[in-house]
Amino acid sequence: MKHTVISIGGSILLHEEKTDYILKLAKMLAALSKEKKISIVTGGGWVARYYIKAGRSIGASEEYLDLVGIDVTRVNARLLIIALMSEGANVNIDPPHTVEEAAGLSEKHGIVVMGGTVPGHTTDAVSAMLASSLGAKVLINATAVDGVYTADPKKDRDAQQIPVMSYDELRTIIEKSGPKGAGPNVVFDPVATDIIEREKIETRIVNGLRLEELKKAITGEQFLGTLVR
Repeated sequence: MKHTVISIGGSILLHEEKTDYILKLAKMLAALSKEKKISIVTGGGWVARYYIKAGRSIGASEEYLDLVGIDVTRVNARLLIIALMSEGANVNIDPPHTVEEAAGLSEKHGIVVMGGTVPGHTTDAVSAMLASSLGAKVLINATAVDGVYTADPKKDRDAQQIPVMSYDELRTIIEKSGPKGAGPNVVFDPVATDIIEREKIETRIVNGLRLEELKKAITGEQFLGTLVR
């Protein structure tokens, strides 16, 4: 069975602090896992950024704040695992701590869910590393906006969504993004971009809250979002 790797933003999993979405997501993923192997990397989202902001205000180093964020991504992974188990999915119980461990678990489970790994690697980077390790040719990035835009659509009314772009074009957009450090809130990670370009991994950036569009991105149908290749 072919592998598909999905990076899911933490702010999507806990959208408006409700569990409705995560349950619907789990039901969809459990059904799709009967047709293909699925590996998921969960982000930290607003919960991680809350703790990181608090830690930064009391003097924590960026490396230590990264560890805080990683802990949150793993808690989010556990929440998704619980939801998937309720749907009867063949999913791992404990989030793996390394890409290698996750790749090994994929031989036993239809769905593998993990969070972050080490400081300096965002969950986007982890998902790209996992896709590379598994030989997956498709990476889905489920975010909170309808793909990549020419500018931040929340700040610029004239920002336009880009349906198809190259790896270099994505890199240019990333370079214009906000400040780096622990808990960055950017469209995609530069390390991840280098990996998907090197391994020629087609990346589909989609609004994860639109479950029908996310499903289309996973199954290879035309979807509303951005295709990077």
